[in-house]
This record gives sequence, structure tokens and C-alpha cells, in this order.
Amino acid sequence: MSKPPLSVQHRRRFRRFRFLLSTLILLGLVWASGFVWYVDIIPTEVNEPDRTTDAIVVLTGGSERLSEGRRLLTRHLAKKLFISGVYRGVEVDELLSAGKADPRLISCCVVLGHVAENTRGNALETAVWVYEEGYKSLRIVTANYHMPRSLLEFRSLMPDVDIIAHPVFPENVKVDSWWRWPGSASLIASEYNKFLFASLRNYLLGFLPDGDRAGLHGPSTPSTPPKQDYSASNRLSQKSG
Repeated sequence: MSKPPLSVQHRRRFRRFRFLLSTLILLGLVWASGFVWYVDIIPTEVNEPDRTTDAIVVLTGGSERLSEGRRLLTRHLAKKLFISGVYRGVEVDELLSAGKADPRLISCCVVLGHVAENTRGNALETAVWVYEEGYKSLRIVTANYHMPRSLLEFRSLMPDVDIIAHPVFPENVKVDSWWRWPGSASLIASEYNKFLFASLRNYLLGFLPDGDRAGLHGPSTPSTPPKQDYSASNRLSQKSG
């Protein structure tokens, strides 16, 4: 069978190239539109700043998050402060600089989670603790650009828990003028990509029998943190006493 003339082959190649280029441009436009939407939903203020909840949850990753969590606890806006994703060996006094707050409040009301290594892990670690404690409301403290993905993960695992977003606003991340700051633009774009991946994963998990909450059933599940992976400052004070 003879090959078609070169002119026909060139036209076919050009049509394939044009189709591929058009597809890439379309995907780029869709991604860019989603990125603008994502920037728009990044919180710019704290809603319900004075409302009390059963617990405050701080996701490690910045000193301003810990300071804000300590401040909220000092204001008695929750019964407990849970800090998720703490490196093993880090104690409460070191983490929260207890000398700047009421030591009695720190000793009774702070719990550390040592299992989580990412946002999904933060949500799972917190969900196990929340259901063990029987809590019904949370205030999540994390960076503003990280809040949309955090809420997505936490609400997917705890749909029956009332969750309040409490963002902090890192000075080095310029959300309002991200286009002028390459570092901020890159960070927000990376967070947006992770948000897309998390959304897709949670959507696909929704087709499974237990959905994305399978890791919350029973202590034998590998992803479920055992109780000894939580440390509380009151245990430390009991030992020292």
C-alpha cells in the first residue's frame, strides 16, 4: 500500500499539532480561571472571631499559627488546643513558650498530635481525636492561603462537625498583589494544584463504600493514629508532680 503524498502527511501532522496546541491552551485557560477563583476564596479576615468552640486546632507550619492558637486558648474560646503534625520529641513548653501564657491553662488544655505529615494527615489525626473526645465544633488555625484545602480535607472527614476557619496572615505571602511577587504567586499556585488534587481524590474516594472516612473506623486501621501518639501537657505535669 503506497503512502499518501507528502503534502497530505504534512496537513495531517499540522492538524494533530493544532489540536494538541488548542487542547493545551484550553487547559491553560481553565487552570488560570480556577486559579483566579482560588485566590478569590482565600479568606481575608477572621469570621466569628469571638465564638467559642469545643476545640482549637492548629496546623503546624508557622510560628504565627502557634501564637494565635495560644492566644485563643488564653481567651478561653475552647476547652482544648490540639496541635497537629508536631515533630516527635517536641514538648508543649518548647512549642508554645508557656512562659508567655498561663502555665495552668497550658498544662491542662494542650494536646499534641505526632502522626500527621501533611494536610490530609492533619485532618485524619484531628478527626480521630475529635471523635474520641466527642467534640462537635472546631476552630482551625492555619495560614490564609492554606485554609481552602484545609477546610476541604477536614470537612470531608468530619461532615457532622461544625468547623470555623481562623486564618492567620503571613507577612511574606502577598495574596492581594500576588502577581507582583513571584514567590507568593508560586506558593499560591502550588497550593491551588494541591487543592485540585485533593478535590479529585476525595471525589473518587466518594465511590468507595466508606468513602474518604475509611481510616476512621477502628484502631486496627493502619492510618488511624493510636492513642499513645497523642501527648498532652497535663501528662507531663503529672509526671513531674
